[in-house]
Amino acid sequence: MARQWILNSQNGFENSLEYQKDIQVPSPNDLRPKDVLVKMLAASLNYREIMIASPGTISGPIQPPVIPACDGAGIVEAVGSSVQDFRAGDRVVTHLAPKLVEASGNDAPSKFTDVSAMLGQGSDGTLRSHAVFPEAALVPAPKSLDWLPASTLTCTWTTAWNVLFGLEGKKVGPGSWVLVQGTGGVSIATLQLAVAAGANVVGTTSTDDRAARLATLGAAHTVNYRTNPESWGVEARKYTPDGRGFDFVIDVGGNQTFPQSLAAVRAEGVMVPVGGVGDPTAEPTPLFLALVHTCIVRGLLGGTRAQFYELVKYIDEKGIKPAVDDVVFELAEVKDAYRRLNEKKHFSKVVIRIDH
Repeated sequence: MARQWILNSQNGFENSLEYQKDIQVPSPNDLRPKDVLVKMLAASLNYREIMIASPGTISGPIQPPVIPACDGAGIVEAVGSSVQDFRAGDRVVTHLAPKLVEASGNDAPSKFTDVSAMLGQGSDGTLRSHAVFPEAALVPAPKSLDWLPASTLTCTWTTAWNVLFGLEGKKVGPGSWVLVQGTGGVSIATLQLAVAAGANVVGTTSTDDRAARLATLGAAHTVNYRTNPESWGVEARKYTPDGRGFDFVIDVGGNQTFPQSLAAVRAEGVMVPVGGVGDPTAEPTPLFLALVHTCIVRGLLGGTRAQFYELVKYIDEKGIKPAVDDVVFELAEVKDAYRRLNEKKHFSKVVIRIDH
């Protein structure tokens, strides 16, 4: 029998998450032509999961019940009659936006209007032991990764890839300087990819312990934003050659951290807002400041499916091992996993093992 979690409402994850056991395993005989049956072996959480489960957030409404989360990895058990890219026994990871792929192809970038249809929100996600996905919801898993690190790639790693390699003429490489904020999933993925590309990375964090972990992953320098809350952007900038600023600044805090990010970015550098985990009441930052700082502000939502294929190849070629949190949860413990994420006790990605 199968197991799964559902969101039965959007009244916060504590109230809305419901664990279901003894669910019938989907039958291969019931697959539609483009369906793929996957035995899920691992999943991971993003901050979007907290927001989707909560009322009145930017994520928008859901139509419950829906199986949450978009990140996952597993083994193909059966395929529909028209599936071309996968066969039983293949190792796969999930792609965030299958409906967009089906409508517009592998190179289509996500827009905010596509968010409501993504895995774990508009269609069933990964917090289950067995799943039927459309072919467009899958890509081959890296051959070099075990299940837990493979399950972290869907959202944060494709975002990081898009940040660093997605803009023609502004791709990361040796000599680039990259600033990442904190030790969450996107920041750590960006750090690891940038280091693999030969770039110099500076990370901000709040504790000496986390600074040491950033250094272990390849950060050249770290800045403590707790001890220097008003000017850590300027402090970080001093590490760049001649204090010129960063080629890439990955902002995860939103309005609270935008002023610091803009203070750190170089002329014609790229500041990429990818999250809003900072103070939601912070004063909005005028877009006009992009002119004052003569930089590019580039919004994006994850990566395309074509970029995901490139990312998988790169991970195998470079031997990158995505960092994950020290605590591993089992599928039955998903609420505890949400709590760890919500309380910001994790490092990099909160991961979930799915036993069979």
